[in-house]
Amino acid sequence: METIKQWKNICKAKTIVAVLNKKHFQASYVLNLAEAKEKVVSMIDEGASVALGGSTTLSEMGMVDVLRKGNYAFFDRYQNLPFDPDIVEIHRKSLTADFLLTGTNAITKQGELVNTDCTGNRVAPMIFGPKNVIIVAGVNKIVENLEDAFKRIREIAPMNSKRIKHETPCVETGYCVDCDCKKRICNFTTIIHNGIKFEGRIKIIIIADEAGY
Repeated sequence: METIKQWKNICKAKTIVAVLNKKHFQASYVLNLAEAKEKVVSMIDEGASVALGGSTTLSEMGMVDVLRKGNYAFFDRYQNLPFDPDIVEIHRKSLTADFLLTGTNAITKQGELVNTDCTGNRVAPMIFGPKNVIIVAGVNKIVENLEDAFKRIREIAPMNSKRIKHETPCVETGYCVDCDCKKRICNFTTIIHNGIKFEGRIKIIIIADEAGY
């Protein structure tokens, strides 16, 4: 059964990689988190400055430890520091990074990357700033269209809010209520339609398995 599931996931990965490459991204696929980790490390130059967008997938890959222990200038947003001003300043400096590593909330079958952010420190540098963007996503992020992408984001919002310990209504209800509170995590939504403006800047690694939320 697992072999059949993997075959199906590989088919999904190959299909979306072809679409993404036609949309002027640099896309490829790997089989699992371990291969994704190895590929990401191989793509980052030693001594380069690196920023991280919040990503359960990258956490599952152990990328924070890799960057802390490696020969990189790591903009470490996971330090035990006050959010404002210290972490906010790290977010600002991250816009100048050589590499941004992040996940994505959804990828449509038309090759659009759809993301919703709390602070904007993830979606902003995906669009502009860092010289290179490396996005890692499992096949569970693939959706039919933009409508399904927005639906998926609403469905995973309570889990993300609980993960980062935000006191929002969805943490209590388990579903999005389109809240109006200071701790709301759904503040900024972006759609990246293609990679043509700075061709080669956005690299996408698709994992032929489920990863993250």
